[in-house]
Amino acid sequence: MLFQTKRIILRKMTAQDTEIYHKWRNDIDVMQTTSPLLDVYRIEETEEFVNQIILGSCSSKCYIILEKQSKKPIGITSLINIDPKNRNAECIIDIGEKEAWGKGYGSEAMKLLLDYGFLEMNLHRISLRVFSFNSRAIKLYEKLGFQQEGRSREAIFRDGAWHDIIHMAILQSAYIEQMREK
Repeated sequence: MLFQTKRIILRKMTAQDTEIYHKWRNDIDVMQTTSPLLDVYRIEETEEFVNQIILGSCSSKCYIILEKQSKKPIGITSLINIDPKNRNAECIIDIGEKEAWGKGYGSEAMKLLLDYGFLEMNLHRISLRVFSFNSRAIKLYEKLGFQQEGRSREAIFRDGAWHDIIHMAILQSAYIEQMREK
């Protein structure tokens, strides 16, 4: 599966992505705003995770984000916990290359992932979780049409303080309506 915009390409994760993904998942700056656990992973753990994705877990779809011109991997985005019966999934995104931060790549990748989830997979609802201190991500998700549905109070400890995890989601009907308006 291949998706693209003028600046990025999404492609399925492969075994060749293990090393770069291992680098990102062990970078505290990258995981600070997205991962509840700031663990250090052994390469064997990352290899096992990537192999599970490659073997086609039907409950997740994982894509590497490539900068189109250079073909350089800059991040990863996924639909996880896919529930085909209820047509629900959760989405995740990490821009792993710091020089790609703040350039709109995350927004483009999320739009491609939502297009796939709603228009190809015919999902009814896509949700996500975001840390309350990650105001840039919250702003992006709201711009894409996600609505806050609740919060887990003081569920994450970062930099000496407790923070909430905000639960957000977007429905297929709202996403399609938003597309028509643009």
